[in-house]
Amino acid sequence: MNVYGLLGKNIGYSFSRNYFSEKFTKEKLPCEYRNFDIATIEKLKPLLENTTIQGLNVTIPYKQEVIPYLDAMDPIAQEIGAVNVIKFDKKKGLVGYNSDYYGFTESLRPLLNKKIKKALILGTGGASKAIAYALDKLHIKYTFVSRNPDFNELSYNDLDEDVIRNFKLIINCTPLGTHPNVENHPDIPYEYIEEHHVLYDLIYNPEETTFMKKGKEQGAKTINGLKMLILQADKSWEIWN
Repeated sequence: MNVYGLLGKNIGYSFSRNYFSEKFTKEKLPCEYRNFDIATIEKLKPLLENTTIQGLNVTIPYKQEVIPYLDAMDPIAQEIGAVNVIKFDKKKGLVGYNSDYYGFTESLRPLLNKKIKKALILGTGGASKAIAYALDKLHIKYTFVSRNPDFNELSYNDLDEDVIRNFKLIINCTPLGTHPNVENHPDIPYEYIEEHHVLYDLIYNPEETTFMKKGKEQGAKTINGLKMLILQADKSWEIWN
């Protein structure tokens, strides 16, 4: 029995386990998908010695913390600086990949319009790095928004009418609004959003976040992270096999 799984923290809600378990049953594959819920990255070591594991997906908060444990990285994952797929390769050892950027790019494409030249990325964690890489490839300029802004980043207090009108794509890479805290949302001036805006929320539970609702009320197009998850999961399977 080949074992695959999701590495993360507090991942009981996980989409991946249900998705892959259904896939394995439907396609009659001799595989099992488990959640590897660890409190700290140091607990990873025993897992890596498990010879039945063929591959892992990686989620918050370990997409960057996992890198020192790898033997090699795919060039794209290296450039992004975050890993969400690990392949247990018999020759190369543990190899890190990133399929988030692919899932995001392909799910975003149908929503793009000619007005979208610049994007705001809310949050600066591991997921935001893959988003930035994807936007580069789509030739969309971007600026990070952070509670503790670094050089070249904006704070939430900087987001005025001018900024919102200029940045027609807004991507929430923070966990704000995830079930059960569904009332939470990024603190941006939603009143300046209009019909040419696209609000993309990486969250998929709930199906429609408060961030999305507030955008929709202003006429914006909105999308959650489910399509991205499905696409990146399929890409993971390709990588492992």
